[in-house]
Amino acid sequence: MLGDCITFKATCIDHREAMAEKEGGVVKEGHEEGMKQAKSLLEEFGLPLGLLPLANVVEVGFVRATGYMWIVQKSKVEHNFKLVSKLVSYDTLIHGYVEKGRIRKLKGVKAKELLLWPPVHEITMNEDPATGKIHFKSLAGVTKTFPVEAFALGQ
Repeated sequence: MLGDCITFKATCIDHREAMAEKEGGVVKEGHEEGMKQAKSLLEEFGLPLGLLPLANVVEVGFVRATGYMWIVQKSKVEHNFKLVSKLVSYDTLIHGYVEKGRIRKLKGVKAKELLLWPPVHEITMNEDPATGKIHFKSLAGVTKTFPVEAFALGQ
């Protein structure tokens, strides 16, 4: 802890902010329990089960009242979604607000675009699941759309 910051590897968040966000949350510790919790949340909110290819999970937490969720892993993970040729980086701390078909105010996820790694700020499923599309929006407002099957478990 540095001053009023909690540091997870290279990520620093305000301690008071982190504690307030997590208040009332259910926390699962350890890789197996954390992965079960993460997959359960993705399934409950209608998101693809392969969206978060995590490794060495320390904890996963969720506050049902606000939708705030967080994931802590021991080290950063890079995953190549082969069906869409997209390399994605997952930091040691991933957090955001999950709701039906959407994760907003997402932090800790970046997708490689040419030589840059812009952060993914929001992930949204089409309202009509039959379209089979998922949208990734950056902080700059740029949205990329892909087929949802590219993010199925095991992809």
